[in-house]
Amino acid sequence: MSETHCGIDFGTSNTTVGISGPTGTYLLPLEGAHRTLPSAMFFEAGDDALHIGRSAIDLYLEGADGRFMRALKSILGTRLINEKTYVQRRMTSFSSILGLYFSNLKRQAEVKLECEISEVVVGRPVRFVDADDSADLEAQSSLKAIALGQGFRTVEFQYEPIAAALDYEQNVSREELVLIVDIGGGTSDFSVVRVSPERRGKPERGGDILSNGGVHIGGTDFDRLLSLKSVMPHLGFGSFTIDRKRNLPSGYFHDLATWHRVNQLYKKNVLGELRQVRYEAERRDLVDRFIRIVENRQGHNIAIAIESAKIQLTSSWEAKAAIDGQGAWAHFLVTREEFDEAIDDAVMRIVATIHRVLKDASVVANDIDTIVLTGGSSMVPILRDKILSLFPKAHAAETDLLGSVGIGLSLDARRKFS
Repeated sequence: MSETHCGIDFGTSNTTVGISGPTGTYLLPLEGAHRTLPSAMFFEAGDDALHIGRSAIDLYLEGADGRFMRALKSILGTRLINEKTYVQRRMTSFSSILGLYFSNLKRQAEVKLECEISEVVVGRPVRFVDADDSADLEAQSSLKAIALGQGFRTVEFQYEPIAAALDYEQNVSREELVLIVDIGGGTSDFSVVRVSPERRGKPERGGDILSNGGVHIGGTDFDRLLSLKSVMPHLGFGSFTIDRKRNLPSGYFHDLATWHRVNQLYKKNVLGELRQVRYEAERRDLVDRFIRIVENRQGHNIAIAIESAKIQLTSSWEAKAAIDGQGAWAHFLVTREEFDEAIDDAVMRIVATIHRVLKDASVVANDIDTIVLTGGSSMVPILRDKILSLFPKAHAAETDLLGSVGIGLSLDARRKFS
């Protein structure tokens, strides 16, 4: 049996591969020296070239001809997973496209480790789909089938916040009651876990996990909400029909603001529908902008600009956003206050989920010794401040925000497969 164990943290925004082996536990470099791989794919037109990660994003931004996809994890548990889309002159299912991404991960790991990787622990959110157990189960089943289809013979799953707890536990010196806060690109997940040096070596940890909970809100939702507030009104969102009796249909704007739904606007019938919307619109000039973006397949440029502004706002009070090639309207300033207002309801849903997790664990806030924050979106100031204010007596532990789950999954793989 191999002494090298593998965990895959397939994220909505970024992916890591954790390795636990004879030389220690670490994240595998996946793109040059980078230990994170953006969950992005670019299919070049005219040939079969596929680019993954930063190179995919760069080609799209350079204006290369092809099909760009990102945040594909978000389609798990939805009807889109079984649908087909047109890429490189053929109809391909979204599950097959995800398979190409997993194939790349497996191939990279095996080349760099110089051994076969047949067993893997894959991270999963506490909830792929809120309030729908059958869809949630189907999402995990789909992901397992995708991984098995790429040559993994054994695929196990672990909750992402539990994996973060296993990583944090490596360095504790005493028993602690820990709340894991994992705010990722697509979900927010929480676990109340007992950790200690003595518990580290236990083969079974079920009794140490007091509760798990999650909600399908994450960084890509913050992008969508900020886009709807700051960008989409420039394209007609919230404006009226010419008779001022109703607003323009909102679905198109929500698609353009949502990473994994942008490509739905490029279907053959959509431009015709948008031209009908324009005919009925009071502000046809705004709808013209929308139509130009769809015609030129520039939707992901908006998402990338908004994501960049969001990241800037984690450390600044204002951020400049620019959507190239769209005129003066597409160069604007986004403020922290505007961002906070846009995501306030989502933040309160996350806070309510934390309260439920504490209740399920039969603990109160003052029982928590440590808050472990992980996931890139845990750095969003309004969210971080509201969470930490719930636990004034707890210590806030800093972790590798993008790497702790991958490391924990590899530790779990060692426990499961050794």
